[in-house]
Amino acid sequence: QVQLVESGGGLVQPGGSLRLSCAASGNIFSIFSIYTMGWYRQTPGKQRELVAAITSGGSTNYADAVKGRFTISRDNAKNTVSLQMHSLKPEDTAVYYCNADPPPRLGVFGSWGQGTQVTVSS
Repeated sequence: QVQLVESGGGLVQPGGSLRLSCAASGNIFSIFSIYTMGWYRQTPGKQRELVAAITSGGSTNYADAVKGRFTISRDNAKNTVSLQMHSLKPEDTAVYYCNADPPPRLGVFGSWGQGTQVTVSS
């Protein structure tokens, strides 16, 4: 079983910055580096959407809406993944979820964190 715990959400004014972190523990502990890690977000009444992902090899992928403003990174030694968010907009307001996506050869399901609220408002 894999546990993911997000932190760093909060209230920020438009144009501000926040840094989200996700710490992984459990069965992922010794193999964190082979997981693709991602950040998703969800607002009421909408589907959860991908914000950014980073593969085991360090390749990154971003939603068009956040390109140039958000940066995803990982620290395999600490089993953490972070999302640095700059130039935040009101439309970035959402609950942000951390996701751990295992390689198919492991034959296990992916895991989600409990989510952290990000509110961008003046």
